[in-house]
Amino acid sequence: MKILVTGAAGFIGSRLCERLLDRGDEVTGLDNLNDYYDVALKVARLQRLQSRPGFAFHKLDIVDRAAVDALFESERPERVMHLAAQAGVRYSLTNPHAYIDSNVTGFLNIIEACRRLPVEHLVYASTSSVYGANTRMPFSVHDNVDHPVSLYAATKKANELMAHTYSHLYGLPTTGLRFFTVYGPWGRPDMSLFLFTRNILEGRPIDVFNYGNHRRDFTYVDDIVEGVIRCLDKVATPSPSWSGGAPDPGTSAAPYRLYNIGNNAPVPLMDFISTLERSLGREAQKNFLPLQPGDVPDTYADVSALVEDVGYKPGTPLEVGIGNFVNWYREYYGVS
Repeated sequence: MKILVTGAAGFIGSRLCERLLDRGDEVTGLDNLNDYYDVALKVARLQRLQSRPGFAFHKLDIVDRAAVDALFESERPERVMHLAAQAGVRYSLTNPHAYIDSNVTGFLNIIEACRRLPVEHLVYASTSSVYGANTRMPFSVHDNVDHPVSLYAATKKANELMAHTYSHLYGLPTTGLRFFTVYGPWGRPDMSLFLFTRNILEGRPIDVFNYGNHRRDFTYVDDIVEGVIRCLDKVATPSPSWSGGAPDPGTSAAPYRLYNIGNNAPVPLMDFISTLERSLGREAQKNFLPLQPGDVPDTYADVSALVEDVGYKPGTPLEVGIGNFVNWYREYYGVS
């Protein structure tokens, strides 16, 4: 297939492009290479892709409507995986406009282009953060998520609502994926595993929020990408059992689906840190701090719908995933 991947220089996007190219798809990558985190890391990810047959890269911002429209006209993708977004919960507290620009206006530009061509299937990244103030575990796509606790989460919830509207009005098949704490080689420098590893190796303390009482559904990047590919391949269809009298938030009478994509096995943060310490062979100095604004104490994904519909089954043990990240980090940064 001919597939457009937005956010192709990102952590998940670059790995997804690799996997799609491995199986013979033609991949068009889009990214604006912004400086939210180290641009050199994004460029290094891209360099691994640009020499490969079947890959074409376009540097552009999804906020630029004319550029997005021109790209869709020239490339004519059959399916779209939309990963480009302004990420990060804490950054949204101080830079709210970046989230509206990229995650709302940018999403509108992408979904409008998908409608206009049209494409066969739009799959887009949502987030576990949409569960917000919900406390019933595990988090289920069949639960209401109307109480976000960060602007980042609110913009991702807006994406889900916009997608449903387009699926209903225009019959555009859309699938939203709520990612749960993705980690692994080539990861994001603003995520906990990266921050912890860097500080421990440099002999500096790590900030442990909520006094270490977090639980996170850490999910290895290759498991995430496998789930993404399976969802790209399975075009969303209407649910014949959906009823407006008892509306299911995860499905619809339109060709619209939502899935959690996580490990279905939450890990206490202190266990996660202990696993990292063993992998590094060093003990962390810990700076215990209160829960940060916008954060939630626990995440735990009910992935039963994804298992049933596409056979998704994450299988990377935490020790293996963290070990793979540590090996990559040492090699990439030349740290012994």
